Amino acid sequence: MSVKHMQDLLLEPISAGEKTFKQVLISSEEGPNFAMRRFVIEAGGFMPLHSNSVEHEQFCIGGEAEVVIGEETLIVEQNDVVFIPANVPHSYKTISSEAFEFLCLVPNQEDVIDIKVEK
Repeated sequence: MSVKHMQDLLLEPISAGEKTFKQVLISSEEGPNFAMRRFVIEAGGFMPLHSNSVEHEQFCIGGEAEVVIGEETLIVEQNDVVFIPANVPHSYKTISSEAFEFLCLVPNQEDVIDIKVEK
């Protein structure tokens, strides 16, 4: 068991995105089944269309974004819960003047990421 403070954890840029950052809250070494991460996509930022070989469970904690999941384009905002199945292409684009932020839980399995569109 552990308790950490989010402000003490590294917020690192994601090179595939624009104005996009990831913060590992609970790593795969700490949690036996899932890792928890926080993503921040600043105003005007995006993460291009990509797929992951693991599912994503997400909880939106701020801002608003256009999220593409497979063939659907959705507007996602604070307190929305999003499920992205494994191997389904998805992307994010912040559409609010504030950063779009969400928590993302993924199973502790190998995650192969396939970028579908270059930035």
